[in-house]
Amino acid sequence: MAIDANVLINERVREELRNGVPPQSAIHAGYERAWATILDSNVTTLIAGVALLAFGSGPVRGFAVVHCLGILTSMFSAVVFSRALVNLWYGRQKKLKGVSIGQVWRPAATPAAAQAPTDLKA
Repeated sequence: MAIDANVLINERVREELRNGVPPQSAIHAGYERAWATILDSNVTTLIAGVALLAFGSGPVRGFAVVHCLGILTSMFSAVVFSRALVNLWYGRQKKLKGVSIGQVWRPAATPAAAQAPTDLKA
């Protein structure tokens, strides 16, 4: 789940950069747009952990406690801690020109000759 949250954040930031948004705004919007998805997936997993805690016994209850603590910790580290690090790293720069987040893929314009024919013969 922790890796999933970080991948969501990075993809949202890339999506914003792909749309031509300046890097500082892309970072802010990326975290904001990923938050709802991260919260939804982690709450769903927490519900499963609480169900294990309520209906399990012995080692299952111990697993449920560790599982719930792990989900809460990963959510904190993915959203709060990573955002603090990104703001610390990129926030000091007034005129940020780029973000080293990986390659931002932009679809290439397709030439007219490479497009599929519109009039298909039977």
